[in-house]
Amino acid sequence: MNVPTVAGLFAEGKSPDVLFWVGCSGSFDQRAQKITKAFVTILDKVGINYAILGKEEMCTGDPARRAGNEFLFQMMAYQNIQVLNNYGIKKIVTACPHCFNIFKNEYPELGGKYEVIHHTVFLQQLIDEGKIVLKEGGAFKGKKITYHDSCYLGRANDIYEAPRKVLEVLDAELVEMKRCKSNGFCCGAGGAQMFKEEEKGTTRVNVDRSNEAIDTGANIIAAACPFCNTMLTDGVKLAEKEAQVKVMDIAELIAESLK
Repeated sequence: MNVPTVAGLFAEGKSPDVLFWVGCSGSFDQRAQKITKAFVTILDKVGINYAILGKEEMCTGDPARRAGNEFLFQMMAYQNIQVLNNYGIKKIVTACPHCFNIFKNEYPELGGKYEVIHHTVFLQQLIDEGKIVLKEGGAFKGKKITYHDSCYLGRANDIYEAPRKVLEVLDAELVEMKRCKSNGFCCGAGGAQMFKEEEKGTTRVNVDRSNEAIDTGANIIAAACPFCNTMLTDGVKLAEKEAQVKVMDIAELIAESLK
């Protein structure tokens, strides 16, 4: 898989229409790397003029700010903004709602003003434009899929319909959990909780949410966030339902169904 870098394009006197921001999970987490590859497969198939920063990409600083380290966040953000502005980047697409949220809502006040799109919205646009064509009777026809709303995508940014519209084209049955959309429930990773031990309580948040998803009778839990994917996968494992229920990113579902 040959993925173009912004530096490589610039050396040839070219620039990308879209910067794909891979994010820390998409770069280093083995499970999330599969999501990155699936999304790149779609971008290549459709013929999008895109590039990644590669080794020039740093963490957005989101976990640092959520954990209360404002100095570290601002230091990382300013470095990223300098790199992006030097390349004249205008449009960013990312598969991570944490990166999406911080770029869209928190970078502008530091001088980082870009058009920021989450990959589910980008996929919906490509489907609406007829650029993504799926196989008839694909791998997920007749399957039951439930979609978990990421907090940073849903309640923080009001993106509820785009992921569902993308799932609708798969010929699968979409079943909703009791708590969904604006009444959704966190996977347990938000607010830097992913990186610390749980606080006192009776049930792990991710177990609670995974059980809700399993109770729908769905074969597939669709996620749109690498953090949610990890937490829900752990919950499914704990419930010993790995054979019956898969946790997949929306990009993976589309990539597997491409014509």
